[in-house]
Amino acid sequence: MRLWVVRGAVLAVVHAVVAVVVAAVKAGNPTGQSVVEAVSLGVLVGVAAVWAAVDGWRQVPERGTAWVVAALVAGVGSAVLQVIGRGIFVDQTGVSALGGALTGGAAFSALLVLLPAGLGLVVGPRLDPDRPREDEDEPVRAKPSPRPRG
Repeated sequence: MRLWVVRGAVLAVVHAVVAVVVAAVKAGNPTGQSVVEAVSLGVLVGVAAVWAAVDGWRQVPERGTAWVVAALVAGVGSAVLQVIGRGIFVDQTGVSALGGALTGGAAFSALLVLLPAGLGLVVGPRLDPDRPREDEDEPVRAKPSPRPRG
């Protein structure tokens, strides 16, 4: 299976579950959700960053492209799953909320995947100092002199 399918699907489910839990907490206690929102945002960012760092550390081929497409899949997928989850578990959210979720909500979820994944892809290859990185050039060697030594 393609890299982006797994990453996008898993992160879409994670984002949707966290958003539905936060919505349920807000419905039960409208004034006391700031800590829950902060922790949930940290979980979402952390999952993407750590997973991308592991991909960078393992030097998975085409990992940059996979994470860009996974962010888009996670954005759209989590928007749809959030509307469904809120409609079933929290309140009477219906199809009318899908438009807003597919525009602003999907874009925000995609950024919550893409930005930490980019950071993870930069940090991941640097976790193993003994392994040569892909972005390093060959060591500079001295050019032979055109004149004979004498």
